[in-house]
Amino acid sequence: METGIYVRVSTEEQAKEGYSVRGQEQKLKDYARIKDWTLYDVYIDEGISGKNITERPEMNRLVEDIKKGKVKNVLIFKIDRLTRSTSDLIYLIDLFSEHNCTFNSLMESIDTQTASGRMFLKIIGIFAEFERENISERIILGRERKVKEGYTLCSHTASYGYERPNGEKIQTIIEHEAIIVREIFDLYANKGISMTQIARRLNLREIPTKHNVKWSSNGVKNVLANNNYIGEVRHHFQDEERAYTVQGQHEAIITNEIFEKAQKRLSKIPRISPRKTPNEENYYSGFLICAKCGYKMNTHNSYSKLKDGSISFSTNYDCSNMAVGECDASSVSGKKLEKAFCEYIENIADFENKNALHVHELEQTKQEQQQQISEYEKKLSHFEAKEREALDFYVKNTLSITEYRQAKTMIDDDKQIIIEELERLRLETEEVTDNKIEIAQSVKENWSNLSKPEKRMFLMQFVEKIVLENQKLGIGERGRQKRKVKIYDIVFKQ
Repeated sequence: METGIYVRVSTEEQAKEGYSVRGQEQKLKDYARIKDWTLYDVYIDEGISGKNITERPEMNRLVEDIKKGKVKNVLIFKIDRLTRSTSDLIYLIDLFSEHNCTFNSLMESIDTQTASGRMFLKIIGIFAEFERENISERIILGRERKVKEGYTLCSHTASYGYERPNGEKIQTIIEHEAIIVREIFDLYANKGISMTQIARRLNLREIPTKHNVKWSSNGVKNVLANNNYIGEVRHHFQDEERAYTVQGQHEAIITNEIFEKAQKRLSKIPRISPRKTPNEENYYSGFLICAKCGYKMNTHNSYSKLKDGSISFSTNYDCSNMAVGECDASSVSGKKLEKAFCEYIENIADFENKNALHVHELEQTKQEQQQQISEYEKKLSHFEAKEREALDFYVKNTLSITEYRQAKTMIDDDKQIIIEELERLRLETEEVTDNKIEIAQSVKENWSNLSKPEKRMFLMQFVEKIVLENQKLGIGERGRQKRKVKIYDIVFKQ
């Protein structure tokens, strides 16, 4: 069993209590030898306090090796060598359990391979649950009290236009952001500009949001609906039954008059029901991805009455990023899309007669997959860094245990999605690509005979996404821009 020996001693402990790093190390090596365990590595944090685990380089290295599956057993001299913090101990025990890593303490005779060792873990779990529930209750009561006293919680991030430095109870105005808040309310309430157009203007001016991302109509709406800007504090605002508002202690950014004017206009916006299932004409709806920016494409239907009284129907697809000024992709006609789809399928299906094309496409696909793998690996590293940062904030009491667990759950969910996507990309081979050819051959033979609902059913069963663009081909004879729909890739479900 690959064993990692962890040794820690602070400068004070060496002086007062006579702890010796080398003495601990030797005893632990002897014990591992008696147990016939394979020694993977020794991790020594010398002259470092045990108050937290984030500021210990060797502890962090041990954690990474456990996550990578290199260490399957951790051996320590005493529990307090691992950590003096109950919350850190709970974190480490959970980590060991998650990665099937056993845990042993020489002085306390704890071995999680034994019944008594497993009982120790259960006792730790009971105390951990008790601690979590107590802390959760205190946090809830503390939050309620703070809000009723007029303090803004700023649980994760202060509202756009405000900041609350560590150690301060009252949020303060960030003037350059407050200017934008006032502008948003003026454009919407006084000048009648739509939320989408406001987002578009802000993006064209390259003004970032609080989280340094692009503005959306929903982001603008969140600003307009936030009564924080008139000096009020809200709590449970997403739960109508529990929601309440009190007068805050912070300075307002806008007047009550313009806020109420904005709310009156917001209240007139009709509630949009959940999106209906696409009708039979829109069988490509939900599968199209803009090749220029990577966003999904929206479906737009139009009807017109002809001279003979009949109804003419047409479908177009637009990039959802166009509305906020972040993409200049041209609209795609449903008829041209159908033609491009059939041509793309035919090119894949006829690979036996176009082997060179197949080899080129295969190599291009591999390069694209490798690039995607690199991007996902960077994203995974980013989320692992966020996970360490969240833990560091929790240790420094910047985050409560409830907020830390919520943040960790969100990060874990994002990490799992990335890990699954990485596995999928790495498993794709030439054999998978050949499977794509088989599907294309079947489509080529049967597509024209399928009804529109049947085409929709086929896409739902076999297709993950279709990446396309309406390419410019130059000016035509009548001075109009000539375009052609090009499909870059059809990703089939595995």
